[in-house]
Order: sequence, then structure tokens, then C-alpha cells
Amino acid sequence: MTIDHFNFAGKKAIVRVDFNVPLDENGNVTDDTRIRGALPTLKKILADGGAVIMMSHMGKPKGKVNEKLSLKQIVNKVSEKLGVDVKFAPDCANAEKEAAALKMGEALLLENLRFYPEEEGKPTGVEKGTPEYDEAKKALKEKQKEFAKKLASYADVYVNDAFGTAHRKHASTAVIADYFDKDSKMLGCLMEKEVTAIDNVLKNAKHPFTAIIGGSKVSSKASVIKNLLDKVDNLIIGGGMGYTFIKAQGGHIGKSLHEDDLMPEALNVIAEAKRKESILVFLLPLFVVRIFQMIQNAKYSLLTKYLMNGKAWMRLKNLLKFGRKSSWTRRLSYGMVLSVCLN
Repeated sequence: MTIDHFNFAGKKAIVRVDFNVPLDENGNVTDDTRIRGALPTLKKILADGGAVIMMSHMGKPKGKVNEKLSLKQIVNKVSEKLGVDVKFAPDCANAEKEAAALKMGEALLLENLRFYPEEEGKPTGVEKGTPEYDEAKKALKEKQKEFAKKLASYADVYVNDAFGTAHRKHASTAVIADYFDKDSKMLGCLMEKEVTAIDNVLKNAKHPFTAIIGGSKVSSKASVIKNLLDKVDNLIIGGGMGYTFIKAQGGHIGKSLHEDDLMPEALNVIAEAKRKESILVFLLPLFVVRIFQMIQNAKYSLLTKYLMNGKAWMRLKNLLKFGRKSSWTRRLSYGMVLSVCLN
């Protein structure tokens, strides 16, 4: 079922949006791009004569209530952009009253989903890699199903329009879909647009084709990386996940974010890239100026195996920002390749 062919008249739709927007020190939205991105879906539901229940995360509260990450702060901005007075439910897991009271043509925003550990399915207060953690995670997965079932109970239809988090198997992005039949769950306008665009690039890209993929964790992008290796000539890996690849080969990464349990997987990716003769580059902030020379001179490039240790290095990790407008991205796309896909 596609959203364009669905009539929401008389239906309550629960929509997973990505309202993880930046706020200033007073809780004011400083960039409403993600809110505006969700408007076509939300307005379609309301225009059809339905009611909309929005759910999202904000930041990383790690399963605990954090007022600085409350979605209550963005209610006025969402109301302004959507053109209706948005109601607010202060507890996403106990919003039966607010959902039941919602009338057609009205909109409701649930509190931050990640105030509950069940959303991400990650145990808190237990050391990762221990038997206790594995047991806690197994138990939490069962609770995650109940959490998703509760969210599903608020509405008649489920719409996923959170492209930025759709790759994660969280309660609101994946598990919840199990509680709706095939004709009552669908992608939103933003999701359809992004999926169509990526599909078009992957199928019709001119070669040489370079993909740039970022993110903090290998675990959330491993399948994407493997899939891209079959299609691209060059794959540039940036963000925190690069540190896992570096450490897997014996490099020093200081206190930088990494996943020890994914190091074997990282080595498999590197071996696969070599086998397919793809250029694989790890793009780290301090060494970005060397990227072009490294790509041109090697089939497989590792910018450095010995990184700075401690806090000094950590302060550098956010210097590099991916974007179509950055000067190095323009140089890469215009000077070295015919097609670029950014993730």
C-alpha cells in the first residue's frame, strides 16, 4: 500500500517522523528542516479527513527521562508548520486517553520515544559484552514487543516517514509494523521520495561511481556497505564507524567510539573490497586533506594506523561534516567521479 492511494478519512494514523531537530539553550528549534520534511505526509492525512499521531525520538536519553530532550519543546513549532494546534502526550507509552480523545482533523505529538529503553531495545546499566548484558537484552526484546504493541493500539494505520532512522530495528520503526495488516501500513511521502531517489541512483549511476557513507556504528550500516560494494567503484566511509575499521587492523584510536564485536565484520568488508577491486577509504577529520591523493594512488587506502589518543582526538571528531555544499565534496564529485551517492 502506498500513501498516495490510501484514504485516511475517519482513520487515526500513527506516523513515525524524525523530529530530532537542533535546539538552542532556551529550547527553541534552530533548524526546522526535518519538521518541514514530514509535512506532506502529515497534511495528506489531515486533508483526507483523518487524525494524526506523531511519534519521534530526540537525542540520546538512553532510556531515561531528560527534560532537555523533551519533544514538548517543539510543539509550537510543529503547530506553526502544520497549521493546526498540536496536542501533546507527556508519556508515549501511556497515551491511551490522548489518543482516544483525538478527533478527525486533529494532531497529537507523543513524548520522546527513547525515554523508554524498549524503543531501542538496548539494556541500560549493564556492561556490554557480558552474560548479564545478553540476558538483559533478551528480556528487553520481549518488552520491546509489548511497547510496540501499545503504540500500535493508538491508531488504525501505521506510516513510517522517518528516513534517517528507518534502518534501525527499533520498536517504532520496525517492530510496530507487525501489529498492522499489509493494507494498514505504508511508507510516508518523504520515505518514498528518498527510496525512489536512491534506487534511481543505484540503478542508473554513471561510472566511476563513488558512495560516501557516514554514521557512528558499523552494526547499523554493515548490510548497506556490503550491498554498495557490488555497485560502486569507490566507497568512502566516514563518521564514527571508521574507528572500528581502524582498530580491527591494529590501529590506535584513543577513546574514540568503536564496536569491538564488529571488528571481524569490518575485516570481512575490507577483504571483500579488495576482492572486488573497489577503492575503500576511511575518511577521518584530521586527514581529510589527504583524501584525493590517497584515492588516486592506492586500490585500498587507510589514512593512518596511528591516531591521537585521549580527549584531544575526541575533540576533533566532529570537524568533518558531510554535505553536498562542502568544497571537498564538490571537488570529489566534479573532479574524480561521475556519480556520487551520499548516505
